[in-house]
Amino acid sequence: MAVIVRAGAAPLWWPGLLAAAVGVFVPGLTGRRVGLPAGAVLFLVAAVVVALLRTGRYAQLAEGAARAGRSDFLQDRAVTVRNWRRAHRWWLLGAFVAAVASGFLVPGAGGLLLAGAGAGLWAKAVRIGRREQRDDVLYWVRTDWAVRGGPAGKQVKAYRTTGPVAGGGRPGGGGGGRPPRRAGRTPRRGGRR
Repeated sequence: MAVIVRAGAAPLWWPGLLAAAVGVFVPGLTGRRVGLPAGAVLFLVAAVVVALLRTGRYAQLAEGAARAGRSDFLQDRAVTVRNWRRAHRWWLLGAFVAAVASGFLVPGAGGLLLAGAGAGLWAKAVRIGRREQRDDVLYWVRTDWAVRGGPAGKQVKAYRTTGPVAGGGRPGGGGGGRPPRRAGRTPRRGGRR
């Protein structure tokens, strides 16, 4: 589940920094002395708001999580990241273009706002990872539920859990874990987290 949260962090962070850098070289309508401090404030606000958004809902779903069964399909983290980024590519491109264009009015502000949203998503994934480490599980959400509204949307009824290295993942949505063993009641690899 944290993979979905984390999937948007890099596509917002790096283009946001690039858009802010473009703004540094463009004088803009307000000038850099106004634009960059305003962008720093927007960065902090966006990071805090995105990091705290729907935290209660995430906690509620995690508390009601049930152990994944043999019939649950667990989608590989790399597939989840690729599918999320492909589904949101036009939105991400539009956000980048808007951030660059805003640099001609308020230099750097739009790019730093975008980067702040990325930083907030990364912080949220880290917080989820700490909970997963504490509970010694990975939280998963059904793929069809996540596609329609994200990992904490109204359509998500509950999370599933597996051991902390199932699906080649680590707590917080990072990679590097060992793939699950096929013996016993370990779920099949392959749901979106």
